[in-house]
Amino acid sequence: MQGPKDATHATCQAHAHLREKLPPASDEDFKNSTRGFIATIPDARIVNAAGHAVWDMSGFAFEDEEATPDTVNPSLWRQAKLNKIHGLFKVTERIYQVRNFDLSNITFIEGDKGYVIIDPLISSETARAGLDLMRAHRGDKPVTGVIYTHSHVDHYGGVKGVLTDEDLARGDIPIIAPDGFLKEAVSENVLAGVAMGRRATYMYGALLPRGPKGHVDAGLGKTVSMGQVSLVPPTVLIKETMEKLVVDGVEIIFQMTPDTEAPAEMNFYFPQMKALCMAENCSCHMHNIYTPRGAQVRDAKSWSYYINEAIELFGAKSDVLFASHHWPRWGSDVAIDFLKKQRDMYKYVHDQTLRFANHGLTPTEIAEEIALPPTLAEEWYTRGYYGTLNHNAKAVYQRYLGWFDGNPANLHKLPPVEAGKRYVELAGGSDKLLAHARAAYDKGDYRWVAEIGNHLVFADPANADARHLQADALEQLGYQAESGPWRGFYLTAAMELRNPRAPAMGQGIGGAGQIRELPVEQLLDSLSVRLNGPKAGAAYIVLNFEFTDTREKYLVTLENAVLHHFKDKQDAKADATVSLSRLSFVQLVLGEAKIDDLVAKGEANVKGNTKSVSDLIALFDYFNFWFEIVMP
Repeated sequence: MQGPKDATHATCQAHAHLREKLPPASDEDFKNSTRGFIATIPDARIVNAAGHAVWDMSGFAFEDEEATPDTVNPSLWRQAKLNKIHGLFKVTERIYQVRNFDLSNITFIEGDKGYVIIDPLISSETARAGLDLMRAHRGDKPVTGVIYTHSHVDHYGGVKGVLTDEDLARGDIPIIAPDGFLKEAVSENVLAGVAMGRRATYMYGALLPRGPKGHVDAGLGKTVSMGQVSLVPPTVLIKETMEKLVVDGVEIIFQMTPDTEAPAEMNFYFPQMKALCMAENCSCHMHNIYTPRGAQVRDAKSWSYYINEAIELFGAKSDVLFASHHWPRWGSDVAIDFLKKQRDMYKYVHDQTLRFANHGLTPTEIAEEIALPPTLAEEWYTRGYYGTLNHNAKAVYQRYLGWFDGNPANLHKLPPVEAGKRYVELAGGSDKLLAHARAAYDKGDYRWVAEIGNHLVFADPANADARHLQADALEQLGYQAESGPWRGFYLTAAMELRNPRAPAMGQGIGGAGQIRELPVEQLLDSLSVRLNGPKAGAAYIVLNFEFTDTREKYLVTLENAVLHHFKDKQDAKADATVSLSRLSFVQLVLGEAKIDDLVAKGEANVKGNTKSVSDLIALFDYFNFWFEIVMP
């Protein structure tokens, strides 16, 4: 396996230039990130039932070094050090956080009888470790409520680490979420699950070795945990701003913030503690308006509006502000100043992007022109550790004007392989294009190398010299990147270009762990994107489904190569009527069981043509998670 290389002189110069533009040195963030520390576990090492580590901070011990390595952006290095501080922290009376046991924070509110938990992380194992640490130092109390701040997996995936099957069977623990939570969670993590998951391996550096030449930080947190992901649907939906709940003696006032950092998200205020939770709407950096792993483009204007509303509703009454990532801020004046600058950061990107667009600039041109004003640029918490000004400006453009920049030359471009072959031919062949790229590399012109080298790689992926030069260029861009996700994308691409994997390393469906927990409506909805349209062709299948455990009935039709489902409908002329439990249906659509086997075991009953069920299931695609990204 070919390993990473050293930073070049051009990269070292880029770092030196950046240092001159960074905000003034300050230890305020380091004081805030360690304030209230109670305890942790060695290296925050958390293992699964098989004894394999799903989270381990020991791999980041190299970040104890004071000097910034030449292979790491000096600003990202600072953020990496902050995100390395882990353990249980007291935020204020009755509010505690376990930070850096996963990408996100898990927060505990001490109620009258137990703990109300906010955002149970990505994995059951890490959430359980956080709860164990809290219980070890604040008492062995039950979980009396769970709040999902929003619909991203790092805020609900570990819920079965804090709620047992017995807890769920009793049904007396409220699971609270913003209206639309389940729909958005399914949309983001199931419907596009494989594509988003594969891209996330790049964004979070999940495949990179930990080290100065590999993964150092994701900006939003260290990285993602690798444990068991779960989903328990909410039992209480918040629908209106200023809606109030009392959970285990804790009063909570909610603020709905749709179409901000997530399509379904909410902030909330604890009047008894004078504490404001900003969910993921305000964190210690510039967030993504578009996330490179792939998701819906976010509404920067709404984002700014709801931050301002939070200031008006709760700012003057808040003694402490905390969030689902990073560290808190104490004092009303401090909190309001932070909120105002976060508010204005997102609105500035929104407004200035559209100003440039109305002058006729394209997304790429806008991204090169836009810069934060001095009053925003002087803060560390506006730096692009996760989102960047560059790709966020493009996101605003996309939200209003779409992917097309108006130039008809870009309306129907050639696909990458065909374009690559023609660029190579235009250059006079592979050798000449490669020579030109090498000359550009020697000048430190890595963005140009990446552009022309990409054409050569797609024209001829077997050309090892082309792949390796492309990897070298992307690697230097990764070393220079202030954004953790940009670094992850660049360095993972370099690693895969140097060390191509064998094809077809396995197939999946996307969000399989979460699919098992989905209500029938969302489960059926997820099947439509797996239907192979060309394979379905002119097939016409009509099936009645009766779910024996949920008492639901659905009509499922395949017509015009499109799958539809209709609740509370049945067709007397259906090809078959299938009776089975939701879990048996899950096994059927995941390919874990066949309909004949379920019938033989008495777990399903079919009236009519059983083959029609098998015929439908045979039309569903499975996906290769390890599809190529930087090669054809």
